[in-house]
Amino acid sequence: MKENKTGKEKIAGYLYYVARIAALLSVFLIFFPAFNPAKICGYISKNMSLFTAGISYSGLVEQCTRAFSMNWVQQSSFVILFVSSMITCLGVVGVAAMGCMSLGNNKLKRFGNWFGIGGAVAELLGLGGIYLAYSQVAQTIKPDKVEPNYPLKNNLIFIIVAVVLLIVTLVVQLLLPKTEKEDKYEMESQYKLFLMFLPFALLIFLFSYLPLYGWRYAFYDYTSGGTLSSDNFVGFRWFTSVFRNAATRSDIVRVLRNTLAMSGLGIATSWCAMAFAIFLSEIKTPWVRRFVQTFTTIPNFISWVLVYAIAFAIFASDGFISSMMMNAGIWDKGVNMLQSADHMWLKMLGWGMWKGIGWSAIIYIAGISGIDQQLYEAATVDGAGRFQKMWHITVPGLISTYMVLLLMSIAGILSNGMDQYLAFHNAANINTIEVLDLYVYRSGLVSGSISFSTMVGMVKSVVSVVLLFAANGISKLVRGESIV
Repeated sequence: MKENKTGKEKIAGYLYYVARIAALLSVFLIFFPAFNPAKICGYISKNMSLFTAGISYSGLVEQCTRAFSMNWVQQSSFVILFVSSMITCLGVVGVAAMGCMSLGNNKLKRFGNWFGIGGAVAELLGLGGIYLAYSQVAQTIKPDKVEPNYPLKNNLIFIIVAVVLLIVTLVVQLLLPKTEKEDKYEMESQYKLFLMFLPFALLIFLFSYLPLYGWRYAFYDYTSGGTLSSDNFVGFRWFTSVFRNAATRSDIVRVLRNTLAMSGLGIATSWCAMAFAIFLSEIKTPWVRRFVQTFTTIPNFISWVLVYAIAFAIFASDGFISSMMMNAGIWDKGVNMLQSADHMWLKMLGWGMWKGIGWSAIIYIAGISGIDQQLYEAATVDGAGRFQKMWHITVPGLISTYMVLLLMSIAGILSNGMDQYLAFHNAANINTIEVLDLYVYRSGLVSGSISFSTMVGMVKSVVSVVLLFAANGISKLVRGESIV
């Protein structure tokens, strides 16, 4: 879909860059608490973003119960604030829709401009409603209790962005030529694919990259409920404490030993999922194959708490397996496999494989279905047996998939997860079961050392990225293939 553009359309194209940047800025700003224009008094959490204020009324007023009962502020003021925040967020949705439609043909662009105009107007109306709510709150009889404060800087940022969007969209609407009724709404395939990918990119940004903002806690002496300022800035003190404190150094060494051992066992047995998928695909009876695949996949959807309950029913001192073994004289009386720290790494490996091998095999089953069946037919003609076809056709066909997953496993060697080890840990086995993720959890949320645990998690992420690029480089040198 290529169009011969006039001079006005070219100008409109340049103006669209401004509109898209402003729309993207609006989308990002509603998720950052630091730019929330709705923080008009001390009862609104400093960690609340405009998006949260516009979708959760209960979160907006959760600290206002006493203020409402004492009549320090009117509940109607917060209703106005909530509705205004919601209108502002809906306006941002409108300008974001305009930015997406601006990638289409002229008819789609003109249609999308109305979303941009309506969205910009909605943003301005919402910001006006926020000021109205502030005006009511500022009239309180107890200003020292309510702490009214109009965030002028934040509101100015949103107002400027909304005004720019409104002006640019109106100008573009005037510059674009009118279209015929029989024209269709069209967009090039590359832009369609980009817009399909965009929601997932936003989710990755919100849940994977935006939390990196919390790394700043690693450079402060932070306590829960406190604030970050120059008074509690400590620089790299938490990073150097690992080497200066013998107890901390010993804990880190112990935890790294457990983490690397369990991850190493997982990597060493990662081929089992591929082998399981190969043998499963060789089952010729369809209902048997479906039953086995379903039966082995279901454990993946069971939480580790329920897995521990199953393990308790089997291997506790009065579990049915333990009872059978003790009655047969194989185990001593009172043996509790769950309380014992013996062979803990192998136990965790066994439970992990039982829970995940069926799920891990799915990607290999998909890979097997993509292998050219003519290869098997040619091998049959040449007299190859079943195991020869598995070894010379199926395995080579899955090697690329296996190597990609292996590289990702190496990159995540310090990330074992926490659920499994949290469910199975106890006072007797904590020294052999505590991995890095569990150590971060216990240090941060149990012991309250939030800054130290943030530092450990930060270093772990950096090391994982380094390992990924190192393993990728080795793969490129050895196999000539890489994933980055």
